[in-house]
Amino acid sequence: MNQSASRSLLPLLFVCFLMSFSFAQQAVKVELVFDGTNWNLLRDKKPYYIKGAGGEKHMTEIVARGGNSLRTWGTENAQQILDEAQKNGLTVMLGLWVQHERHGFDYNNKQNVEKQLNNFREIVKKFKDHPALLLWGIGNEVDLLYTNTKVWDAINDIAKMVHELDKNHPTSTVTAGLDSTEVVLIKSKAPHIDIYGINTYGDIANVKENIRKFGWQGPYMITEWGPNGHWESPKTEWGASIEATSSEKALVYQKRYQDFIYSDQKKCLGSYVFLWGSKQEYTGTWYGLFSEDGKPTEALDAVEYCWKGTASENKAPTIDSLNVDGQKKEGNIYLKSQNKFNARVYARDSDNQKLTYSWALLPESSDQKSGGDSEAKPEQIEGLIKNKRSNQITFQAPAIEGGYRLFVTISDGKKEAYANIPFYVSPRNANDPPVRFVNLKKTDLNSFNIE
Repeated sequence: MNQSASRSLLPLLFVCFLMSFSFAQQAVKVELVFDGTNWNLLRDKKPYYIKGAGGEKHMTEIVARGGNSLRTWGTENAQQILDEAQKNGLTVMLGLWVQHERHGFDYNNKQNVEKQLNNFREIVKKFKDHPALLLWGIGNEVDLLYTNTKVWDAINDIAKMVHELDKNHPTSTVTAGLDSTEVVLIKSKAPHIDIYGINTYGDIANVKENIRKFGWQGPYMITEWGPNGHWESPKTEWGASIEATSSEKALVYQKRYQDFIYSDQKKCLGSYVFLWGSKQEYTGTWYGLFSEDGKPTEALDAVEYCWKGTASENKAPTIDSLNVDGQKKEGNIYLKSQNKFNARVYARDSDNQKLTYSWALLPESSDQKSGGDSEAKPEQIEGLIKNKRSNQITFQAPAIEGGYRLFVTISDGKKEAYANIPFYVSPRNANDPPVRFVNLKKTDLNSFNIE
């Protein structure tokens, strides 16, 4: 081909490139359809049931486990998340983080409310045509510890703006649980909200009935769900919430999905399981479906079964029980300061793989917050555990009075199970026998010899 012919083709090639790029960025239309009995979500005119995860990591795992969507709470790294989701064949419920009264935002301040709206306008313009976008999540739990109901006026203004700019994607807002007052407020003050999103844990069994009883006539989603929250779990005498083991949680995940989410396809469009990742929230294991080092946990096998209808090929280990000197987590365990005790976990692996064990002793978290706000993880106490790679250990109770937790993680090399047991350290008194060993340091572990 001669040079003049090549030059004549350049404009055509450039136009083709632009056309292919614009096609790649073309919005996929999502719409809500009510047939007189059922609400359905259609994506590109095809029924789309949301099998989603709350979190932006491990996208390939979502697909491998049978999921199809992910949820964000804000728009940080939104371009990267949307692009990666598109590459993996996932959709995104893109969150617009509406400011909270409990964080100091004043909804009587018209200037700041208008500024927030304008900021979201630019975000909507930027991402409304991304092909991975499924719907907009306008606000998350703004009703938590609030008094000023003008927040719903602000949310309606945002939703109205979204509808004006984006004809292809529905709007939603998310409340902390399901309360009749919020349903009434959203219906009256925020009519531009299309889908009601509910973050619910222990109360999930009541959503199907209450969403109807409270008068919400449109569709809804379960936008966070999982085990019982720490605020609704049994507590010890000193006020520490008792966490379920990963095995106990796995049963809960499966039952809640089948009985309280998938069973209501007349109004429920699907769900986003929480949390597709890990975080410190009351403990480091309470809500995450992955360990801190990124390994899938036992509860994730249950989620996969719910999404795919088939069991995982390699199942995570299962925990039967954990005890300290024969006492289980429900028993209000008091340990004398600096005395020695035994702990044992009973675990098994259905695939007959070799199991490894890891133990950690931590003080009860003192940085406990609400609504998923960021918490600092307490520092692990070193030097008080012997044989920490075994299923049975001997450990020394810490010297300082207070609440603590003993954690154990069981791994088959690819997946993990976990449990923890809370206990309270009681102070020593003058009648107690002398301590046989105290103040061991990490460097003393090799010579640690408990008699």
